Amino acid sequence: MTAPAPTATGRSSALELAAAIRGGARSAVDVVDEALRLVDAWNPGLNAIVVDLRDEAREAAAAADRLLAAADPDDAPPPLLGVPITIKESICVAGAPNSAGALPRRDVRAAEDAPVVARLRAAGAIPIGLTNTSELCMWIETDNPVHGLTRNPYDPARSAGGSSGGEGAAVGAGIVSFGIGSDVGGSIRIPAAWNGVFGHKPSLGLVPLTGAFPPAVGETGRLLVNGPLSRRADDLMPVLRTIAGPDGSCERAVPMDLGDPAGVGLDGLRVLVGDRPFLGRTAAEVLAARDRAAATLQAAGARIVPADLRGWRRAYEAYLVALADGGALTMMDELEAAGYARPTVRTLLRGSPHTAATRLLTLGDLVPSGSSRRRAKLIEAGRAFSREVAAQIGDGVLLVPPMPTTAPPHGATLRRPWIGHGMQVLNLAAVPVTQVPMGLGAGGLPVGVQVAAGPGRDHVSIAVALELERAHGGWVPPGG
Repeated sequence: MTAPAPTATGRSSALELAAAIRGGARSAVDVVDEALRLVDAWNPGLNAIVVDLRDEAREAAAAADRLLAAADPDDAPPPLLGVPITIKESICVAGAPNSAGALPRRDVRAAEDAPVVARLRAAGAIPIGLTNTSELCMWIETDNPVHGLTRNPYDPARSAGGSSGGEGAAVGAGIVSFGIGSDVGGSIRIPAAWNGVFGHKPSLGLVPLTGAFPPAVGETGRLLVNGPLSRRADDLMPVLRTIAGPDGSCERAVPMDLGDPAGVGLDGLRVLVGDRPFLGRTAAEVLAARDRAAATLQAAGARIVPADLRGWRRAYEAYLVALADGGALTMMDELEAAGYARPTVRTLLRGSPHTAATRLLTLGDLVPSGSSRRRAKLIEAGRAFSREVAAQIGDGVLLVPPMPTTAPPHGATLRRPWIGHGMQVLNLAAVPVTQVPMGLGAGGLPVGVQVAAGPGRDHVSIAVALELERAHGGWVPPGG
């Protein structure tokens, strides 16, 4: 797959595109059409966008141009007017498919926009397509029996990550300036890391979850967030402000004041440099990216503090129990809720319609999960872990590698299902985390670093992301 030459639309931030449209330098129709040409050039090789919304997008772009032409010069247009975006297919977009990669849901259409989508439309953004996800959003690679496999724009033989792998590939290829994914165990940050872009996991409760399938319940709902992936760091906070706030339906969503990244001083900022968070070996080039980030922040006046994170490994079991809603929710339950017949060992091993990852997860239901008393203790241990991590970070930030390797070949994660541990426990911690691209490694694949801040301090991790982008260049277009 030969990478198309980057275009103006394919390099610009959402803020730059919106400013060009407002100022008359570009029309919304021109910007959307250019993004659709990028879809046509990239998507046959990536399979990132699996629901095409081009007809609706072109109508919305023409309406945006008419709105600007008729507007009073003193009226401020919507801040993202005319900006093309993509949305993860598991998040409701009115009238569009909402299968989450499950065969029984392939004909399901969303009745209305999820709040995050409605808020972006109100801000003027234009969805041009829905992006691929792993089956029921439950694996760290993106493949499902409805839409198939998504490939990485830097190397199509490599994984795009999951479960928001379609978003990662679409943004990483430069098709759109940003998109919306969801993250229950790294599902925003893994695709962002492996596709070389920014991804932000917001503070728990900042962004409503209404309109997502599968819905998160109980303890599982303490892990899940919606958030942006973007090719430029300066889009993260404006998008986050747009989608944040209670919607009256999501019980997790609460009012929360968002600070300003511009007000964050790096001089004297306490920066914990996390070591050994993963179960297994971490590649040298991944560690080198973390260390370059630490050196950059130290040069800006930050105070570097080493942090041994081997204790995080004990939190993995607590994460898994929380993901299963304290043991009350199994993968078999999820499949039934999606409309599948309840699987048996025989059907899973012979003739199953599911991906290999889903079969592996479902067979895992057969492994005893311990007594209800032990699960309750693990739930409490998870909540204690959340408090400990928040206290450890305090008013500073924590740097930790996103994954132990760069994007692996397709299917490789099946042999290492614990590979996302260092991301998953940060969902258990319920802190905001920004994945920051740090250039390309020796094999031409993206490397990055996670920046975690204290609860409600999303602006601090984003401020650090802005500084690292300034120093290291951020997103590097595939092929150039």
